[in-house]
Amino acid sequence: MSNTMAPKNSAIFLLGLLLSCVAMSSAARILEETVLSQEEHQTEVPQIPKVELPSFPEVHLPPKPELPKVELPPVPEVHLPSKPELPKVELPPVPEVHLPPKPELPKVELPMFPEVHLPPKPEMPKVELPPKPEMPKVELPPKPEMPTVPVFHFPKPEAKP
Repeated sequence: MSNTMAPKNSAIFLLGLLLSCVAMSSAARILEETVLSQEEHQTEVPQIPKVELPSFPEVHLPPKPELPKVELPPVPEVHLPSKPELPKVELPPVPEVHLPPKPELPKVELPMFPEVHLPPKPEMPKVELPPKPEMPKVELPPKPEMPTVPVFHFPKPEAKP
């Protein structure tokens, strides 16, 4: 029974996914149209005239009162009990250990290697290469001048009353 439910569940899931995609695209289209229509209907905001504020008189404040000095009581001395001295511990002397002398290893004589005489290396014959041919000198045509690009100046916006 579970084998027949799997295709139905996946078909329902795919159908739901398709419907959600359609709904999202239509919602995006509606939102785009409303934003475009709002941009067309925006009116220009008139400039507000500047208003000069009256100057305020200077204010003179009385001098700050001095606060009384607060003296803290002296810190009481704290007497800690003295540390008890630890007794000195003497370690027993280390006994001397007498090791037997190292035995000497017998000398082993290796046989002498015979000298090997190799024949001299044969010399490689010198190969002379033909001289390099000279490349013909090519003259390029004169470089064309690049046309100048005209500078574009944006027009200044007209002042609106």
